[in-house]
Amino acid sequence: MKSVVSGRFVGKAGLAVGVAIVLAACTAGGGGGTTSGKPPHRPALTDAVDSVNAALGKASEAKNLTEFDTALVLLGSAAGLGGQKLGWADDPADAGAATAKNQMVFALTSLADDVATLRSHMERHRVCALSSAKAELGASGGLADASKALTKLAAAGYSASLSVPQLPKQQIRSLQNGTMVRGGKTHGQGAFEVDNSGTTDAVVSLALNGKAVHSVFVAKGQKAGIESVEDGTYEVYVAYGSDWDTEAKGFTLDCEYSKFEDTFAFETGRTTTSWTITLQQTTDGNAKTNDVDPNAFPQP
Repeated sequence: MKSVVSGRFVGKAGLAVGVAIVLAACTAGGGGGTTSGKPPHRPALTDAVDSVNAALGKASEAKNLTEFDTALVLLGSAAGLGGQKLGWADDPADAGAATAKNQMVFALTSLADDVATLRSHMERHRVCALSSAKAELGASGGLADASKALTKLAAAGYSASLSVPQLPKQQIRSLQNGTMVRGGKTHGQGAFEVDNSGTTDAVVSLALNGKAVHSVFVAKGQKAGIESVEDGTYEVYVAYGSDWDTEAKGFTLDCEYSKFEDTFAFETGRTTTSWTITLQQTTDGNAKTNDVDPNAFPQP
């Protein structure tokens, strides 16, 4: 991606982003045996519920994205395999319970699909924080469908309960344009302006030796700057995304990380330095940027 950069040197007078489900096994109603050659539905339901419940517990207790992803692998496997086994099992004799049992099969299959989608979003950085990952799991249609199926099973005489500890809801938080996320020493005379012509919010950092010194929040479609930049040769890093988490100092959704290939020198003498960058993907820009691994990106 290329962006636009301009600089000028003028006289000193100028400005150069826990759910746990407890699914109780069926203990009453319906037949326990079968004459169809299929396995009975009670053990299949119990096994599916126990496995899904254990995986959900691990997901809700995860302290970071790595632990959460490990729990998602278990959850996807438990839901997918549980749905298959339950689908093959015999139906309860009661018609209402049989319908609810088949709805539970659908719910488990949907949950497995939701987990696969969430893991893909995490891999592609559409979801890039534990809070947003847990929020997406909590919004799973498969989990909601499982709750409805269990309610119907309970009405048909099966003992079923659902306990959902609070998971974070997805938020879309932002900062006032121009907010300094990190403010270093500002005893110099340099000026740095950012024109965010893109479609997502951004945090732009001036860094020395890979460590952010100044970081400014630039809302989409807005301009913001850093004044009184001290002399030095800075690297420029840009984090794009939505839902800014102030405590974690990072976006939780749709994250992208880049770095300008060129460095930006600020010098004070008979002149002062001013740089302006425009954040916009363009084929004819005069500044090239490269993607940066999130783990190697300096925290603003």
